[in-house]
Amino acid sequence: MTYSGTVKAGGPADVHELPALMISKVAVGAMNNNAYLLRCRATGEQLLIDAAAEPTTLLSLIGDDGIGSVVTTHQHGDHWQALAAIVTATGARTYAGRYDAEGIPVPTDVLVEDGEVIRVGEIELTAVHLVGHTPGSIALVYNDPHGHAHVFTGDCLFPGGVGNTHKDPEAFASLLHDVETKLFDRLSDETWVYPGHGDDTTLGDERPHLPEWRRRGW
Repeated sequence: MTYSGTVKAGGPADVHELPALMISKVAVGAMNNNAYLLRCRATGEQLLIDAAAEPTTLLSLIGDDGIGSVVTTHQHGDHWQALAAIVTATGARTYAGRYDAEGIPVPTDVLVEDGEVIRVGEIELTAVHLVGHTPGSIALVYNDPHGHAHVFTGDCLFPGGVGNTHKDPEAFASLLHDVETKLFDRLSDETWVYPGHGDDTTLGDERPHLPEWRRRGW
């Protein structure tokens, strides 16, 4: 089946099959949060990005193989409602950005720095610190050696704009700067973007609109 990235709470997961990595996307909770299960095809090891809600749904997605780790992209409550239950059920190690960890009520085992590599089996994910939506949001970049990059952006980049900065000009300027310099300037147009809510996009689809985002201020 062709991957579309379009999911909704209560519906099935959509699976993006890459040569070395399987990405299962599911929407959970009242805010239709996206959670992503990453599975290394060589080792079977799994990692979950954002245990947002509905632990039963997430545990069903994870299956009997369990997960070794769970990454929380940022401290906002809609992204960690199921975290305690998932950690209790799986024993997974927890990861979060150093400057957001204190806002997450489940203890963070690994405080993630900008540029740090998180591994799931033979897969390497590079953490990118993006400031503005929260002080310590992180995106995760998978540079697929068989193709283009894939980036999990949390609530920092969506189709049509950067994340909510609550009409704070300084926060918006910071987030746009980080998204431009750390994602758009480093990665190709083919880079697939997996956001914290809603549909996927690519950097190529969004790149022409950067001046528009800057002018409008959100």
